[in-house]
Amino acid sequence: ESSLGSGVIVSPDGFILTANHVVEGADPDSVKVALASGAKEFTAQVIGTDPPTDVAVLKIDAHDLPAITQADSDQIQVGDVVLALGNPFDVGQTVTMGIISALGRSSLGLSDYEDFIQTDAAINPGNSGGALVDAEGRLVGINTAIFTLSGGYQGVGFAIPVNLARSIMERLIQNGKVTRGYLGVSLQPDISPDLAEEFNLPDQSGALVSAVQSGTPASRAGLQDGDVIREVDGKKIADEQQLRLLISQTPPGSKVALSILRSEPGQKPVEKKLTVTLDKLPANETAQRGNLRPQKNDSSTPDSLDGVEVTDLDSDVRRELRVPRSVRGAVVTSVDANSNAADAGLQEGDVILEIDRHPVRNADDAVKLSEQAKGKRVLLRLWRQDTSLYLTVDNRKD
Repeated sequence: ESSLGSGVIVSPDGFILTANHVVEGADPDSVKVALASGAKEFTAQVIGTDPPTDVAVLKIDAHDLPAITQADSDQIQVGDVVLALGNPFDVGQTVTMGIISALGRSSLGLSDYEDFIQTDAAINPGNSGGALVDAEGRLVGINTAIFTLSGGYQGVGFAIPVNLARSIMERLIQNGKVTRGYLGVSLQPDISPDLAEEFNLPDQSGALVSAVQSGTPASRAGLQDGDVIREVDGKKIADEQQLRLLISQTPPGSKVALSILRSEPGQKPVEKKLTVTLDKLPANETAQRGNLRPQKNDSSTPDSLDGVEVTDLDSDVRRELRVPRSVRGAVVTSVDANSNAADAGLQEGDVILEIDRHPVRNADDAVKLSEQAKGKRVLLRLWRQDTSLYLTVDNRKD
């Protein structure tokens, strides 16, 4: 098999930025680079790749190459005119024009760390790894993906900001790999209006901590479940994706200043400042979910969690769901599809850790706390597939 992509010369002595998926899986001795002039073809050395950001760095044995000028991608704005360069469909070097349609696109499922520039400049197969430049010809991004239903251009393309690509490139050149900072928390995917109201937040900005792992930088610094991280080193945090990206770009051993909001049930949040010394991001471990067998000691939870059945978290259930020993709670054994809990997203196999910020130790606790819930919604903290998250369940009768 062979693959076609584009790249950007970033230094006169032959360093080239491209997308990881352009060279991923390639024989190290078979990566070829052809200059736009077509005068010569080089065998490239793969200096390093970083699949989590889809960045790769190549090196060719050449000198006095025309290296591109790099812009500050933090300064670009929606509406700026941009040009996309590449070799779509192997027709030859091609330039297309458009504007920056959006910034900070994430949660697209394209890579682990996403902060994409969106553009309507035509990007097609073969453009991946090519340059996205501003009206002055300065590099602002590396073209990486398109949204399409047909396989071709439909006006929605994505590029890696050059500031992110450059930071990855520098670490790959220096170390041959990328080491990332590690905080040691699980984060809520988003802060919904209901969650913002439950935590008495002024708005939906920030990253909500759903769990703090023991023995991590976060726990040593005093971060707690339910804290909302609003700033890192003075930079405002919009959501959990931005926090993950910032921490990942910070070298292990660095000290970072966090500004958080912490609230007790029914009270206004208090702003606190914490300093965290980051560790090195460990290798990810994905827990596999087992099939939950019906248990004889199931209990029904009335009122706020009507339609939900729970059981104690015994050794058999722990083994089947691979629940760590440190996790305490009540396991959901069934959820009525027509219940408010099902509408909120509660699932069989979830472990209920808290109800309205009160800890749940077993099924009896879940029943009692459910009966005591009197507000218009119930706040649950769950363990699900090796992570924690918050859910709000409507506490009003249908």
